[in-house]
Amino acid sequence: MADLTLRNVKKAYGSLYTLHGIDLDIQSGEFIVFVGPSGCGKSTLLRTIAGLEEITSGELQIAGEVVNDVPPSKRGIAMVFQSYALYPHMTVYDNMAFSMRIARESKEEIDKRVKNAAEILQLTKLLDRLPKAMSGGQRQRVAIGRAIVRNPKVFLFDEPLSNLDAALRVATRIEIAKLKESMPNTTMIYVTHDQVEAMTLADRIVVLKDGRIEQVGTPMELYKHPGNLFVAQFIGSPAMNILPGTIDRPGMRTEVDVSGRKIAVPVSTSGASAGSAISFGVRPEDLSVATGDNVLFEGAVDYVEQLGEVQLVYVDVGRSNQPVVAKLPGNAGIQRGSTIRLAADPGDLHIFDDNGLSFARPREEAKAA
Repeated sequence: MADLTLRNVKKAYGSLYTLHGIDLDIQSGEFIVFVGPSGCGKSTLLRTIAGLEEITSGELQIAGEVVNDVPPSKRGIAMVFQSYALYPHMTVYDNMAFSMRIARESKEEIDKRVKNAAEILQLTKLLDRLPKAMSGGQRQRVAIGRAIVRNPKVFLFDEPLSNLDAALRVATRIEIAKLKESMPNTTMIYVTHDQVEAMTLADRIVVLKDGRIEQVGTPMELYKHPGNLFVAQFIGSPAMNILPGTIDRPGMRTEVDVSGRKIAVPVSTSGASAGSAISFGVRPEDLSVATGDNVLFEGAVDYVEQLGEVQLVYVDVGRSNQPVVAKLPGNAGIQRGSTIRLAADPGDLHIFDDNGLSFARPREEAKAA
């Protein structure tokens, strides 16, 4: 069991900074996922925790001990890489036992830990196989098993599923989720660019951009209450629709003008001025075909992507450079070129100020107070 604390952690290569003052508290037993676009610093942050990259400034604590100058092998950390890094001439058993043999563990202890890890990962029948005789998903489980036998304080996963095909990614993701359930007191930190992995695995998600933390929260907190435009559009697929607008009437229940329509949003803009520019957001899955007068958007259907269970409908609302995307049931029967009217629950609407920060909902302000 181990808490991790990062205080103002920075990483520079010469004069180029890739991490700009990371502050983060990770509780023992948490499953934390780092997400963000390519180049945002998520893998660099993971490698600084592992000790594979030297921290330029700031402080990293593991289980209350400052480990900035502690070598990787002494930090109580095990890392699983995306490339498996298995020894091709060794069996599954020998791959998993290798680090313990180097540490001069007893044969009895090695055998006990390897077989226990193999049982957890459903590898017992494969212990005599070579890596070349296994699937990608099985090899990744061996790499995870090699980490388990070390009894680390913290597991680090660096995009472990990115080399697998879609079906294997799903199967292995489920295996990792089951692994966490079987080891509830173990701290795990996981890097991915795949938000499905982040949403399904994480206790909390850390969203990074340009070497800075944008927001930290549970998957549903980030999905329902993004703190800014970047998080709003990064979490969720397809991305949240964002349109320009202005505040008509600020207050605890704000009226905004979007695409020529007056829309009431249950968001507090107290302190803002009428006429202030805002960005208006609604998720594609929160849109539905309007059945009454509560029309949010109306326009011509520019394109339809039929995905079986759902269809993505791209609507030209005439006031934005980008079409509005609606995620509708696959049997909705929407045709290209038709006119469609879309509605959404007011509680699912978002507005952001001209700096891209989300306006708080009244209940969030009350909670903060």
